[in-house]
Amino acid sequence: MIPPAPPSPVIAGQGRPSTAFAPRSLDLAYLVLPFLALAALPAMAFSTWLTLTVAGIATGMMLFLMASGLTLIFGLMDVLSFAHGAFVTLGAYVAVTTLAHLAPWVAARNWPLDLAALALAILAAALVGAAIGWLFERLVIRRVYGSHLQQILITTGGLIVGQQLILVIWGADQLQVAKPAAMQGSLLIGGSAIEKYRLVALALGLFVYLAMHLTLNRTRLGLLIRAGVENREMVEALGFRIRRLFIAVFAAGCALAGIGGVMWAVYQEVVTVAIGADMTILMFITVIIGGLGSVNGCFIGAILVGLANNYVGFLAPRAGLGTSIALMVLVLLWRPRGLFPLAAR
Repeated sequence: MIPPAPPSPVIAGQGRPSTAFAPRSLDLAYLVLPFLALAALPAMAFSTWLTLTVAGIATGMMLFLMASGLTLIFGLMDVLSFAHGAFVTLGAYVAVTTLAHLAPWVAARNWPLDLAALALAILAAALVGAAIGWLFERLVIRRVYGSHLQQILITTGGLIVGQQLILVIWGADQLQVAKPAAMQGSLLIGGSAIEKYRLVALALGLFVYLAMHLTLNRTRLGLLIRAGVENREMVEALGFRIRRLFIAVFAAGCALAGIGGVMWAVYQEVVTVAIGADMTILMFITVIIGGLGSVNGCFIGAILVGLANNYVGFLAPRAGLGTSIALMVLVLLWRPRGLFPLAAR
């Protein structure tokens, strides 16, 4: 007699199997990106299309860097953090300070020095973001686990307090941040002008995405995190301290926000205290389009937003402001839980 199959793992407190990290078969959602890109091609010259496409993907990579921490925190910890924009702002200001101290490197038209300066700014922002994120979780977030309404209220307050603390430290004036000299200007590829800095942002975004994907799916650490999401009590019964691991996940999400703040600030070359708050709506739109808590969905959703804004902004500038919201509405009409939703919580 064939023995019965073992029961599927369940999320703590739920009676249904979880497929939060189960591999998904190829479906129509994966065709959205190529469909959007190919649909825009007949409406413009190829060189213009190539420029807008590369620029849109690069913008999407910077948006992904900012939003990936948000989707990581929600997907693994079930925490909605509206204070995420404050960590983006913090990363931007740390970049200003770090690059100001590395002015000779930034001004040198030397790729190794310029990449080193940017890398140090990213490292500093990640460390500061992780440290403040760890403190924020210990003092605030741990008190509101399991209550989304309280999370929204208290993290919105955290965003306001964070902005005011940044004003106290760096002042209210907008600050200039120098883009490394070697990353200024454009490259001509196939008759199209591609900004050098956008290519750097694209490479960094791909690297972070692959690192997150491999960590969650191919390492022992990722195995513990996924097991803790599936059945926290069982993992704790085996002797693992999931609580500490989830604190590290929250700190990592805040560090990613800081990295995104660095890349966005250097791209804008101007930093104000509102730089993170201004991106909060786009970050949430990206996360909602991709599916709450889905890293793959966040990655694809960020590129979709970047491409759609570029194409519509070029073809119909007056409609550009509402492009992201319209895209979100269309996706939700098709798939109410986003392109790549996790299992229902």
